[in-house]
Amino acid sequence: MRSMGYMNTIVYPGTFDPVTRGHVDVIERGARLCDRLVVGVAGIAYKSPIWSLDERVDMVRSATQHIPNVVVEGFDDLVVHFMKRMGTSIMLRGLRPVSDFDYEVQFAWANRHLDPNVDIIYLMSSQEHFFVSSTLIKEMYEGGGDIRDLVPASIADRIVLGLSRARGGTHD
Repeated sequence: MRSMGYMNTIVYPGTFDPVTRGHVDVIERGARLCDRLVVGVAGIAYKSPIWSLDERVDMVRSATQHIPNVVVEGFDDLVVHFMKRMGTSIMLRGLRPVSDFDYEVQFAWANRHLDPNVDIIYLMSSQEHFFVSSTLIKEMYEGGGDIRDLVPASIADRIVLGLSRARGGTHD
């Protein structure tokens, strides 16, 4: 059995391409569970992110600068290896109703297979963020929708500019 002080560091991994208000909600709530919440921004090449790893790290830092116990770091290897470097075996994940469950079960199994000591804490998304995802934001923007209220205000213009560049033009 672990001691009561075992949750001094938790890792919240993701690609954050782009970071959403839903992500920030999970980060704010997760930060209350520990002394230090490390947001791990994954440099996963197979997902073909719009923003570089450094840009995504910078955007997450900007969106979470108001949370004193949050640290944002990029990583290019397995999340279990990143967690070991951060000195924890506890991972935080956000869940939206039904849509995330199948993936999260597979993700949990894979990470427990790689490191049986990994424990995952799930936080249900707040109701206003149930259906917000980075993919949905990109699709809404591509269709001409205004996505500014779905992303952190501090980086909304930067996200719109990045999405505009990715589609090869300008769009507000």
